[in-house]
Parts: sequence; structure tokens; C-alpha cells
Amino acid sequence: MGYPRLGGEGGKGGDVWVVAHKKMTLKQLKDKYPQKRFVAGEGANSRVNALKGSRGKDCEIPVPVGISVTDENGKIIGELNKEKDRILVAEGGLGGKLLTNFLPLKGQKRVIHLDLKLIADIGLVGFPNAGKSSLLSQVSHAKPAIADYAFTTLQPELGKIVYNDFRQISVADLPGLIEGAHMNKGMGHKFLKHIERTRQLLFVVDISGFQLSSQTQYRTAFETIILLTKELELYKEELQTKPVLLAVNKMDLPGAQDMFHVLMNQLQNPKDFLHLFKKNMIPERTVEFQHIIPISAITGEGIEELKNYIRKSLDEHANQENGAYHKKQLLNLQISNTISYNEPPPKNGVTSPR
Repeated sequence: MGYPRLGGEGGKGGDVWVVAHKKMTLKQLKDKYPQKRFVAGEGANSRVNALKGSRGKDCEIPVPVGISVTDENGKIIGELNKEKDRILVAEGGLGGKLLTNFLPLKGQKRVIHLDLKLIADIGLVGFPNAGKSSLLSQVSHAKPAIADYAFTTLQPELGKIVYNDFRQISVADLPGLIEGAHMNKGMGHKFLKHIERTRQLLFVVDISGFQLSSQTQYRTAFETIILLTKELELYKEELQTKPVLLAVNKMDLPGAQDMFHVLMNQLQNPKDFLHLFKKNMIPERTVEFQHIIPISAITGEGIEELKNYIRKSLDEHANQENGAYHKKQLLNLQISNTISYNEPPPKNGVTSPR
């Protein structure tokens, strides 16, 4: 409350913030605050010995890094991508003052959703059983579950490639896509939302092709690549702007070399083979891979080359992004200089010194 007789102002209510902490998990948050209700402090009333009422205490909701905050309508309020990032989610009401007839205003109240998305340098993309988990265990120290059935990976696994000069690159093995994932079949959106946060994609395909079950159609390695591309496009077109590498796995199988030559021919001239697909399965644009590396996650063949290409690709694109950023800054500087030099003098003809 304000103090009308002396014109005193009441304190503003506290705000509610969502703040990113590296060691926090969603489970810890849920255990610590099972009621999921967060209220900031009230502002103090204005009084004779303190005409300006003190502000209410802010409330901070600790969340893990990688959180996307949305309102109850699904609209994104903001994202927390690094330690100490913070988002204001509910603002405290104004204290009583002349403008409000010395009555306090109610603070904001809203329901928010916290959605955790993975952040990694490289995201492994492929249909189930393409050998992504085996590959992750080869290139990093991660120990994912590996078995000879389709859905081994039910949640994202994160590993790190550590190079001789101690450079580290994070790799995420994401649950296997299936046709129709964009419509939420299988892992659906759970899978695809994580891809949004990875800097680059690594398609992993089985050289011998893929068949989910005896009831589903067999797909060749080339068909697998086309279908993966289409799934990403249908979910979110921007995903196609990410740099992509291709690891052709299981090169230890009999006849793999011949199948690889066929695949390379198809990838070099994809338009010659698109007539084999139904129209609704053909992507708007085919992927241009930065590098194509034949590997065997079982024998270790091609793994070192793959690690080197991953590093090279990330470095190349980091340099391009830096170059584009500096060009933009320079252009903005040139534009602002042009505007300042071309400003017309005032109408009375008197020019003040700059």
C-alpha cells in the first residue's frame, strides 16, 4: 500500500525468474519443489518512517542448462543455453502510488512449461540399428546400451571425443528415427527436438539397408538417406541448413565395398534415382554432405578418419560464422558512417559542431 497523506509509495512485488545452473537436473527440481508453485515476495507498505516501501524478494527457479521455457499456449518465452542465463517469467505488481490511487497492483501469474533439449556439437541421426550406439562407444568414452534389436536407445546418450591436444567435441546419440517421426510416431518429436540444438548432424546409415520389422518395407542405404532427409524437412525445414556428414557403417559385411560404390554413384546423381520414390517421400532438396566416410563401428575401420573429419567440419563452419559475423559488423559500421555523414543540415542553415 502507498501512503496517500504523505505521498508515500509502496514497494513493488518481487519477480519470478528461471535461472540456469550447470549441476541442476529436472529431477532435482521436481523433488525439491513437488508442488511446482513458485511465489515471489510481497513489497512492503509505505509508512511514516519509510515512505518508500521496500521491494519484494525475487524468486528464482533453478533449472538445468538447455531448458526451453514456454507458456501454456506453447509460445516460447526464452531459452537458457549457458550457466547463469536467466529469463523473467512473472513480473511483480507495482506498489501503491499516486498513479494507482495508492493501491498496489497485482503481480503477473502464469503457468510455464520447462522443456529440456540436449546441447551437443554433433547429433547422430539414423534409423534404429544403424550402429549409432556402437559408433558412439568407439569415438568416445560413453557406454551406451548396445543390442541387436531396433530400439536400443530410448533416451539421448552423450559422449565426448577427446583428441591428442585435449580438444573435446560432444556427440549425442539420439533415439532412432522411424518413418513418420515428424507425425510423432515412435520417438517422434522427443527425438527431433534434440536435433535442433546440435551444431552439426552426422547421418549414420547401414550399408546393407534397413528393415524395422517383417511387416515393414526394406530400405536400401540410399533410400534410408532420402527418408531421413524427408523426416527432418517435414519436422522443421531449418534443420536442413545444418552442416551434415555421412558415416556409412557396417563396412565389414560381405559385399560392402560393392554396395558402397553403388551408394556413392546414387549420392553423386540423386536426381537420377528419385523416380523410384513416391512423390510424398521426396525431399524438397537433397542433402549435400560435407564428407562421406565409410566405417565399421565393430572393427574400428575409418573411425580415426571420421573423428578428424568431424573436427575439420566444425572448425570450418566456426571460421565461416566468425567471418560472416565480422562482415556484418563492418557493414553496419559503414552504414552508420554513411548515414552520419549524409545527414542534412538543419533548415535554418546553422550547423552545430559534432
